Amino acid sequence: MNVFSGSGQSLDLSNGGTEVFIEVLMLAVSGLAEAEWDYRFAALLTLQDQNVMGRGSVGFDLQDIAWGTSTAERARSKDFVLRSITLALSRHRWSELGYDPPFARDYLLQFQSMVESLVPIDGTGTGAGFPSPEERAVASCAHHRILSALPHWEGCFLCVRPRAS
Repeated sequence: MNVFSGSGQSLDLSNGGTEVFIEVLMLAVSGLAEAEWDYRFAALLTLQDQNVMGRGSVGFDLQDIAWGTSTAERARSKDFVLRSITLALSRHRWSELGYDPPFARDYLLQFQSMVESLVPIDGTGTGAGFPSPEERAVASCAHHRILSALPHWEGCFLCVRPRAS
């Protein structure tokens, strides 16, 4: 089971549910990312790729994210995630998935509730497990326009997805 947690809540997803959740969120994040923090969050999402990290072994706690060192930085980071969720809820680019994700809306609404309830903690903003500025996802798949872990991995999630035979 893959677990995304925060604000006393958790989103426990099957392997397939995790793929759907990350894919629809990644499409939105790729469309909105502008600042360094946004690209770090995108890198965190790329690390949820079970084809690379292992099935049933991904997830993160919202408190482990380095939201920022100032109140303004933390508010801006949280706003980015909420705007990404809102864009994903609008079915942004879902037609490119090649399938209809029937439970994606429920996953996104639960994650939205978790993020809205979150009060990012004060601190240095180091965030255990949160990608560093040097590890941010700056590469974008030229074909699909999705931020990815290129050049470290072969391509974005649409490029490397196993094809039905």
